[in-house]
Amino acid sequence: MARFHDKSIIVTGAGSGIGRAAAILFAAEGGRVIVADKTEGADETVALIAAAGGTAK
Repeated sequence: MARFHDKSIIVTGAGSGIGRAAAILFAAEGGRVIVADKTEGADETVALIAAAGGTAK
């Protein structure tokens, strides 16, 4: 099921915790995720999504 196919989602605080979990779930549902966080954890979240076959920047 790809509820967010062809949708772009901005997730703030996506470098860790609930924000990271939300970003990963949106990507798993087909969304293109913009990962926003002022910490270095944002890069790790993008890498996790990409490794699972999702799209994130």
